[in-house]
Amino acid sequence: MIRIARWFIFCLLSSSVLAASPEGVVAVSQPAAAAAGARILAQGGNAIDAAAAVQFALNVVEPQSSGIGGGGFMLVHLAKTGETFFVDSRERAPARARADMFAPDGLPMSFPLASTSGLAVGVPGTLLGVDTALHRWGTMKLAATLAPAIKLAEHGFRVNRFLADDIANDDGRTQIQPETAATFRPGGVPLAEGDWLVQPDLAKTLKLIAAKGPDAFYRGPIARAIVKAQQRGRSELGDAGKGRMTLADLAQYRVAIRRPLIGHYRGWTLAGMPPPSSGGLTLFEILKLLERFPLGDVAQGYGFGSPKTLHVMAEAMRLAFADRAVWIGDDDAAQVPQHALLNPEYLAARTALIKTDRRMDTPQAGALTPWGTPAAMRLKPARTRKESLHTTHFAIVDRWGNMVSYTTTIEYTWGSGITVPGYGFLLNNELTDFNFLPSADPAEGNPGANDVAPFKRPRSSMAPLLLLKDGKPVAAYGSPGGATIINSVLNVTLNLIDHGMTMQQAIDAPRLSVTNATGKMNCEGGQTFMQPAFSLVAQDALRTLGHTGLGEAGTDGCRETIGSVQAVVVDPATGTHGGAADPRREGTVIRVRH
Repeated sequence: MIRIARWFIFCLLSSSVLAASPEGVVAVSQPAAAAAGARILAQGGNAIDAAAAVQFALNVVEPQSSGIGGGGFMLVHLAKTGETFFVDSRERAPARARADMFAPDGLPMSFPLASTSGLAVGVPGTLLGVDTALHRWGTMKLAATLAPAIKLAEHGFRVNRFLADDIANDDGRTQIQPETAATFRPGGVPLAEGDWLVQPDLAKTLKLIAAKGPDAFYRGPIARAIVKAQQRGRSELGDAGKGRMTLADLAQYRVAIRRPLIGHYRGWTLAGMPPPSSGGLTLFEILKLLERFPLGDVAQGYGFGSPKTLHVMAEAMRLAFADRAVWIGDDDAAQVPQHALLNPEYLAARTALIKTDRRMDTPQAGALTPWGTPAAMRLKPARTRKESLHTTHFAIVDRWGNMVSYTTTIEYTWGSGITVPGYGFLLNNELTDFNFLPSADPAEGNPGANDVAPFKRPRSSMAPLLLLKDGKPVAAYGSPGGATIINSVLNVTLNLIDHGMTMQQAIDAPRLSVTNATGKMNCEGGQTFMQPAFSLVAQDALRTLGHTGLGEAGTDGCRETIGSVQAVVVDPATGTHGGAADPRREGTVIRVRH
């Protein structure tokens, strides 16, 4: 095991793609936002300061994915003490939220209508989360970290192909509200790659926050504008589609500082996000379900991309996502059975359901008795809906070794599509991450873990992760992608530990994803950097085992794009730092020397 660990660390840092340095490194999905973080590091700021600057810059240059109208989870690892914390700035439901608000007549609302109505808007947490992190662990004032974003919003930037594509293929979401259309479709013409985008209203808002702090957002004119904006609904829904947030909800929003959920896999330690995200818990369950299989052993028929490896990965995903659907929600609202789901005896019973020669029938959530929780019975349909593939993730390590791994979102691409008039930022549609139909059913043992409730945070899939060996941090990474986030982070983790890849190789490699118990499979291919590709032979073998979603036999069914992982790495022996970025977006690594 010691030899494997040393080889892994050597490989992790040896790729020529990595930006190796004892200094600061930022890995971000967008180059202008990466430059904002690098600028802060160059000015002497630490990783937390740089993370604040990146987040605010992303609000300007990736407005479709994240911003101050949304929320997220920031992992902070402190080099001096060895402690790891999570800043939970996930949106909350307003006080007047109710379990049946997305199904007032007993039938779930249409997602396109509900998600573009004020009813879907959760109380935003991003700004207060960033400010809280700065106060606790940063070295710079909030205003200093806002400066790069203000410049980008005020003077503008060139639209890249990812933003242009998201405007052109928006499912109408930038066209419903006039303020959103005026920004991204001026004169009715969608912005194209290379166009210059200036956002004066957003610049004004960021300057106001820089001058007056978070109170400028959570109280006063901006707060009143948020409340008024989220009262917009869709005519098809009538009053039922209007938001329920009040000024009191904004003023009472609180950030939570959480200790990490700790997992273990083949001698490695992982620090992940606990509930209300399902990211860490579901990831750790999948890893433990897979641990009995020699995924890296080619001699036993495994190895990267082999049918056996892909098959057991898919089956473990199905089992863990079945548990996720019933058991995981906001732990502050109702206790999540975290220890039971990771109980070794429970996991042994679950992994025994995985057979290497056939696909299992649709699994149910596990009965957690006798490990502390009543058994759940059958799942019910139409509880949740598809999560957006957008969101954004970035990772930073500073010259002192402090690390940040931060996943942040406004939920669906373009969030609710509602831009706050006069202030230039989009509001999230995060409340659609709750169950549309209430699932609580004492007779069936279903706790309704993700049912809507006042002040509750909706279940997330975000999974910022810290990987450690012998107590020392080795890598910090994460991904966007809705429910596929969990599987993107899983794929990279397996690539590193089981398949001996460098971080850049682990990120570039094609990914496999299954995000529900029924088990429709998605996999990547078609882009030259996705190597080694999943072969047609392997795909046909998966079809023969009973897996669905790959299309006809003999064809290439792996044509998806899944996630966008950004990572930083640290050599625990030498302190050398590196970074790796995902070419699925415009991933950028910048090294900062002093």
